[in-house]
Amino acid sequence: MTAHWYTLHSKPNQELLLWNQLQLREVESYFPRLVRKPVNPRSRRWAPYFPGYLFIHVDLEVFPYRAVAWLPGMHRIVAFDGQPAWLPEEVLEALRRQVEAANAQTQDPLAGLQPGDLVRITSGPFAGYEALFDTRINGTERVRVLLKLLAREHVSLEVPAAEVVRVRATR
Repeated sequence: MTAHWYTLHSKPNQELLLWNQLQLREVESYFPRLVRKPVNPRSRRWAPYFPGYLFIHVDLEVFPYRAVAWLPGMHRIVAFDGQPAWLPEEVLEALRRQVEAANAQTQDPLAGLQPGDLVRITSGPFAGYEALFDTRINGTERVRVLLKLLAREHVSLEVPAAEVVRVRATR
């Protein structure tokens, strides 16, 4: 028989513990996680993609199930009619691509933006206008930009960070 991907069900909120136990035993495993930007800087910076589940790649005829059955954090292996259910390699690769794409979208598009850099507002009532980046507003997903309207003075405007894209540095 060949190795397949199997789904493990962990105890509540014990996915990371179980994944670490599998790593210590050198069992090939995959624990899909989404990177997130929490409001509280002390909270976790990731969340499980499938809370309570992770995947292992083993040959159950060679690798005894009891080697993982009693690991800390382990609840059970997902099975149907008493037979452990395995996933095709293509399904797991598609899952990896989906998680990577989701994590790529959460990357900060405004990283490295300095006050005075030119940005464009992409949506909302000021869509299409260019402005000068001023600052991020603490604790929120908003930024302050300086918009030059009719006169020569800049007007301070707060907009969602997702509605601002970098044009170029003005320095």
